[in-house]
Amino acid sequence: MMDRALLEDLFKAAVAAAQPGPAVKAHLPPKPKGRTIVIGAGKASAQMAKAFEEAWDGPIDGLVVTRYGYGVPCERIEIVEAAHPVPDNAGFLAARRLMEKLAGLSADDLVVALISGGGSALLPAPAPGLTFEDEQVVNQVLLASGAPIGVMNAIRNELSLIKGGRLAAMAYPARVVTLVVSDVPGDDPALVASGPTVPLATTRAMVRKLINVYRIQLPPAAQALLASEQNLAPRPDDPRLARNSVRVIASASLSLEAAARRARQAVINPAILSDAMEGEARDVGQVHAALAREVKTRNRPFTAPVALLSGGETTVTLSGDGRGGRNSEFLLAFGIAIDGLEGVAALAADTDGIDGSESNAGALVDGTSANRMRAAGIDPLAALANNDAYSAFAAIGDLLVSGPTGTNVNDFRAIIVR
Repeated sequence: MMDRALLEDLFKAAVAAAQPGPAVKAHLPPKPKGRTIVIGAGKASAQMAKAFEEAWDGPIDGLVVTRYGYGVPCERIEIVEAAHPVPDNAGFLAARRLMEKLAGLSADDLVVALISGGGSALLPAPAPGLTFEDEQVVNQVLLASGAPIGVMNAIRNELSLIKGGRLAAMAYPARVVTLVVSDVPGDDPALVASGPTVPLATTRAMVRKLINVYRIQLPPAAQALLASEQNLAPRPDDPRLARNSVRVIASASLSLEAAARRARQAVINPAILSDAMEGEARDVGQVHAALAREVKTRNRPFTAPVALLSGGETTVTLSGDGRGGRNSEFLLAFGIAIDGLEGVAALAADTDGIDGSESNAGALVDGTSANRMRAAGIDPLAALANNDAYSAFAAIGDLLVSGPTGTNVNDFRAIIVR
């Protein structure tokens, strides 16, 4: 595949710019008079904890939850691994222990919250009236719904003992400093990991409307809670949160800028389309393909050679029983739309190294991909209809496998048009 090496270099540059270590060390809070407690959750939280531990010369105690395979050794902060995207018992027990860490703190104490994408599933703490099994079902339903990440996290917020700023309220009167590696379009910290220490400016009535709009069928216990006024989250102006602060230390925007610099080094002009693209993965793929075709055939709205870069998080509404995440589905639709077109190649991958629940970060595609799939015995259109992009790209050897990257600033897409 032409430009495969360059596309992979752009992805590596984006991931390198999102590594949380240097960013954590650049945003250390002042030392408190009292204790320092470190908590956290997310795919990048273990790397964040290691960086904080290395930079902090005072005593600390802490617990951080990350995805299986994403842990790194720390000496003073305990790292627990749990399941993502559907919670498991390890995450359930870790969430309880994390809440216990915040009991009995004083106004002289400091809580440092290290939050990154994936924390929603890693901190299962069902609200009163819900079981752990209910929370698992909620996550499965949301993942299959096709709803944007902001909608999913707003719903999770209302069904948890931890999310929506509740964890910060538990720490009161201690001061809470939250450091965020953002994986959400727009970088609203209240939406990252469903904001355990950052309240979301929504109401339960708004969440009920979102559920109706996206036709989400939640378990009966979840529906009953949402119909009540119980377990309400703190509002952004809650006095218990007045001393707290939040800092976004890594984001998709910074990663796209790093990839743009790498493209310029390769003598290709970059064009950053957006760091906040959302929508159905196959539809976004078709739109990107139309843009690439316009550049290739009419040299507008950009002049080739060009590297079209974008970030954000697409969604997949499941209708089949195949394998594959949103990035591979985006690329399969893209590849079908550019079938036979020369001089266009693309990569799409999740910056955490895992596309959905498979072993690949994403995949690569060009104008020959669809024909090569057919030669391998796979009908690309049938694979797309069955949500089976993983099998289609595996058959032609164009999966991108990076392994866990230690960070998570959502999806990265690069299209090179010669």
